[in-house]
Amino acid sequence: MEQTQNGARRAPALIAGLALLAALVTHAPRAADACREGLAVCARLLIPSLFPFFVLSGFLNRLGLPGLLGRLLAPAAMRLFGVSGAGASALLIGLTGGYPAGAAYIGDMARQGSVSPREAERLLAFCNNSGPAFIVGAVGVGVFGSVKAGLLLYLIHVLAAVLTGLLFRGRRPCGEIQPVLVESADPALALVESVRQAITAMLSVCGFALCFTVLLAVLDGRGTLTALSGAIAARLGFEPRFVRAMLTGFFELGSGAAALQGLRPCRESFALAAFLLGWGGLSVHFQTLGVLRGSKVKGALHMTGRLLSAGFAAVMASIAWAWVS
Repeated sequence: MEQTQNGARRAPALIAGLALLAALVTHAPRAADACREGLAVCARLLIPSLFPFFVLSGFLNRLGLPGLLGRLLAPAAMRLFGVSGAGASALLIGLTGGYPAGAAYIGDMARQGSVSPREAERLLAFCNNSGPAFIVGAVGVGVFGSVKAGLLLYLIHVLAAVLTGLLFRGRRPCGEIQPVLVESADPALALVESVRQAITAMLSVCGFALCFTVLLAVLDGRGTLTALSGAIAARLGFEPRFVRAMLTGFFELGSGAAALQGLRPCRESFALAAFLLGWGGLSVHFQTLGVLRGSKVKGALHMTGRLLSAGFAAVMASIAWAWVS
């Protein structure tokens, strides 16, 4: 009976996998081009922006930064978010490093014992965010042609993360483990281990980015994305290009930002940009699961937190458009 139920649950995934296999075979050149474009994005954007943060956050983690910040931030972190001071340091990393640097830092803290798995799961809801370089450069300047728009989007992104953290606040810190400063850590060994782990995390991030880039290219090649965009646009009264950017960004944030470049700058496109930055894309959710591997931290609250953050950001961006236009 149990085997039958498991088979029934796997059947949709199996059918989808076979359909994608057929699509890859029939659109092999397009998939290959998309893979090359994805590799270029990894080399041009993801690796330069994320790998240094992965190494540095891991290095500081092993030298006891969560313990130091834990003592400093504990009172404010407890009152605001119901987490330990060590946990609150993840918000700083998440808002400066970009997806999924915050998740990598949280997973590393859980492995080192600075926070409990339960606290780490709550932190994931609001401490894994997009970074300022991507928001200001790729979206602010690249989409709206304005540094001011990018800075406003980043401020909205920060406020949305804070509001989400407040919603997940508990009556008291949920971390059962007090942060401990690792005074005996060897800096050389800490650096070696940090680089090793950063390489593993970077491979996971790039792998998922490539996977979703190829998936979108195949869907586009078969006309599925175009047809779905047209159907949703006709029903809701939006422009097809607006819906296409929304669907693309739902799967992969970088591709969504590129799709936003074809839209007319307006309140709706600004709100959509804020929403997609808060959501991060399915690719980011899988990247997050990848960097959490071996930490005993579950990623269930991550998707809920990203949806809440995206909703807050979209509302605030809609209101704030008056300062951009």
